[in-house]
Formats: sequence, C-alpha cells, structure tokens
Amino acid sequence: MSDPAPRTRLATHEVTNQPSPPADRDLLAGDAPLQEALTREAPEWVTRRLVPLGREVGSARVQALGEAANRHPPELRLFDRHGRRLDEVVYHPAYHELMQLAIEHGWHAVAWQEEGRGGHQAHVAALYLLTQAEPGFCCPITMTHAAMPVLRQTPAVEAHWAPGLLAWAYDPRVLPAGEKTGLTFGMAMTEKQGGSDVRTNSTRAESTGDGWRLTGHKWFCSAPMSDAFLTLARTDEGLSCFLVPRFTPEGERNAIELQRLKEKCGNRANASAEIEYRGALAEPVGEPGRGIATILEMVQQTRLDAATAPVGMMRQALVEAWQHVRERHAFGRALAEQPLMRVLLADMALEVEAGLALGMRAARAFDGAARGDADERALSRLLPTLAKYWHNKRTPGFMAEAMECLGGIGYVEEAPLARLYREAPVNSIWEGSGNVICLDLLRVLGRHPEALAALQAELTAVRGQQAELDGALARLDAELAAPPEALEPRARWLAQRLTQCLQAALLLRHAPPEVAETFCRSRLGDEAGPAYGVLSAGAPIEALLARIGD
Repeated sequence: MSDPAPRTRLATHEVTNQPSPPADRDLLAGDAPLQEALTREAPEWVTRRLVPLGREVGSARVQALGEAANRHPPELRLFDRHGRRLDEVVYHPAYHELMQLAIEHGWHAVAWQEEGRGGHQAHVAALYLLTQAEPGFCCPITMTHAAMPVLRQTPAVEAHWAPGLLAWAYDPRVLPAGEKTGLTFGMAMTEKQGGSDVRTNSTRAESTGDGWRLTGHKWFCSAPMSDAFLTLARTDEGLSCFLVPRFTPEGERNAIELQRLKEKCGNRANASAEIEYRGALAEPVGEPGRGIATILEMVQQTRLDAATAPVGMMRQALVEAWQHVRERHAFGRALAEQPLMRVLLADMALEVEAGLALGMRAARAFDGAARGDADERALSRLLPTLAKYWHNKRTPGFMAEAMECLGGIGYVEEAPLARLYREAPVNSIWEGSGNVICLDLLRVLGRHPEALAALQAELTAVRGQQAELDGALARLDAELAAPPEALEPRARWLAQRLTQCLQAALLLRHAPPEVAETFCRSRLGDEAGPAYGVLSAGAPIEALLARIGD
C-alpha cells in the first residue's frame, strides 16, 4: 500500500494586531519633562553629560541586559570544592555590564565630584534613567554613592577609602581594597529583633589590640559583595557606626559569613543577604555612641534615591503602555483612541511629571545645602522624606494600571511590567517603611522648624494662583496647628498632603498650565481619589498625552 499523501502544514494564524518588537529608544530625548527639569534645575553640563546615557540605557542591548540580570538572579557560593569558605555571591554577566555602565561613567561619584555645582541633580537624573534599565543593580550604586557623607565624618577613614569610592572603575574581583581599581560599599544595619528599630541592635563591638572586632547577626545586608560595609554595633559608649572591610589589612578574608540570600518578591538582580560577624575586624566612623546620627547622613542620600527610583520605574511603565496602546486595536480602533484609555494614560503621565519635579527639586536642595544655603539645607532634611513616602505609595497601583493597559500579555514575564510590578514595593520598605517615614517626618518637623518654614515659603509663593491648592493649604495650616500628640495618628495624611501640595506648587511654577491645573484639580479637588484615570470633564487630554513622547 502506498503512503498517503503528505498533509500540508498550515499556519494556524498570522501574528497581527501586536505592537512592534522593542527597538532602540533615547530615554532623555524622548522625555520632555526631564529635559525641562534639567534646564531649570541644573547647570548646562548636566544635560550634556546625560545625553549618551539616555541613548545607551534606552538601547535594545541594555534593555536586554536588564531582563537577563533579573531572570538570572545571583547565587550564593559558601565554599569552594575543597571545603574552604568563600562567602561569595556570583552574578550573571549582565549584572556586571550594568554595573560597569553606571560606575565607569561616574554616576556613583558625580554628586561629590561636582558637589554644589549640580552634582546631586546629575546623580538623581542619572539614577532615574538607569532605573529604566533595571532597578535592582541600582542598589549598590546608591549604597556606594551614599557612603561618602559617613566617610567624611572621620578624616583618616575618608583619606583611606574615598579615592576608591570616587574612582570611575568597576572592579568586581574578590581582592583586598588596595589591589583594586575601584570600590563599592554596602550597608548592614537591621537585625531580626528590631528591624527599623535599630536601637534594639545587639551586635557587639569589642576593642582589641589590633582594632575593633564585631560579633553579631545582621538580618539584611545590602550589596553583600561590596568591598566594605557600614554597620551599627554596640560599644560601652552606646550604638556606634563602623566600617567593616571585606579583607583585613593583612590581605585575609574578614570574618564575615554569609548565611543565606533572601528570596525576595522582586529586586531579583540584586543580592540581599543575612550575614554573621564572627569577630570581624572593623574601624569606627563618626563619634562614639552616636551611630544613628552618623548613619543618618547616609540615610538622607539613600532616601532621595529611594524616592527617585519609583519615578523612573513609573516612567518606564508609562512608555511601555503608551507604545502598546498606540499599535493595539480593539473594538474598531486603536486603544490609544479609546476615551477611557486616553484619560487613564494622561492621568498616569501627570503622576510621573509631578514625581520628577519633586525629585529634581530635592536634588537641587542638596546642592544648595553644599553651598551653605540655610533654606536649601532645611529643605534637604524634609523633601527626601516626603518624596520617598508618597512616590512609593503611588507606584504599585501605577504598575497595576500599566499592566491592564497591555492586558494578559502585561501579566507574563516576557513583558517588563511583571518585573516592575514585583519591584514596586521595595523602595517603600527599604530605608524605613511608610509608618517609619511618617514618624520621621514628625521628628523633622519637631526638631527642625526651619524645615517647615522653608517648605511653607515654597508653598506661599503660589498662594492665590489656584483654587484647589489654596483650599488644601488652608486645611494644612489648620492641621499643622494641632498639638504633637494629635499629629501622629494623622501623619500619613500629613505626609501625603504636604507632598501633593508641594508637587502642585512646583508644577504651577514650572510646568505648562494645562499640566499644573489638571494636577491640582485631580489631586486636591473634589474629584480627587485613590484610583488613576479620574480626571474632570474638559481636562486637556491631548496636551498631557503629547508630553509622554514617542
């Protein structure tokens, strides 16, 4: 019997009505609010230096590196094959390429090498762009950047460690610091029994003949392959700050044991470890017994970064959704032409622009403080706290809306939105969760009245220009007049309202009128609510969408 005729293989379908594959983008040239913020807030050199970064971070190559670094998380290697302790973390090559991109262009060091001349604004703008490649690797960049104010508190420590921190060289080799071309810094503060309540820390520091030795456990160690770690330990004087090097001066591995890596919801490209100090050699930094005050100099820096990263993530999600809805059709027309979709994306664009305006204003305050401006120094105490709290509260819902814009494909791992959604809560928890941040806000208001006075001056400058903002400011005045014991239960409301009013003030002063007016009505007016996509009738949707870019 002859074989039957071969069956013709037919494609079941053609791929149609799907957006184009990812292509190279220029993340600076396509971001009008960022360009405008740089023009008004920063010296001209900042934009010029950022131009190549915007092109590189938006390239398909670097975007693929971010996906690979997230898809292949770091692995813990405790021992070599002969049983010797290694206590090392092995990262995917994509992670190292991203670290090289940031460090070998100086974005970890620019705030200090150009301090008072726009350096903090350059750092924040760069972090906003770098986050859009992969948020996780930005953690060690932030840690390294933020260590500098702590090192400065002890001149001998600064002289020894600062040159390596400021070097534009990424050197991931596991070697003593003196044999490396560039250094990175980590942090190990919290312990199991206290978390954010570091006053309960039990790690002990003992003075010995060859220096200080630390013994104790740390519940979270950020960037565990760093060359040195800033940490808190208890001495006879009280809780003090120490620098713990990975290697001793003799070139031996310090007694820092990695217990395990945390299996986190997101932030997967970055390693977070539990560690044990087993008599680890350390050197004191700052005034003995004032470890919290010492480390707060670092926390102020990391909080500004933790306020910037979610805005970068929201920007990435917004652009992803915008690209999708312009090419995807449903019910007879492109999704971008559907009225509800247009309102939603216009509202989301408002959120990104307001967050960017506040982040860049906070960075300008840091540079102003470095120049000795008292008002800017006062604002630098307050603005990172407000921005970290509110930007991070707005991010998870933002990511959920962006995923909905893509529908089912937004929920699968091939799209970046699933990764961004998992990443969304981390900066809210890191460096103090929401309640801790709000309590810190009350502390700043109580101890530094000049900070509130400087903020009120920013708000007073726009009084009388917009009805909804005037109403919100009048209520704020009444709330702030309440006794301290009445403010604590209202601290979340206070943080939210102070932030939104400041965002409104910044937009009224600097953004196009259609942006500022719509923000005030949608965030401070009668229709304000927790959900995105609720704008008043007659809102200038076309103008808002045009600012998203291509």
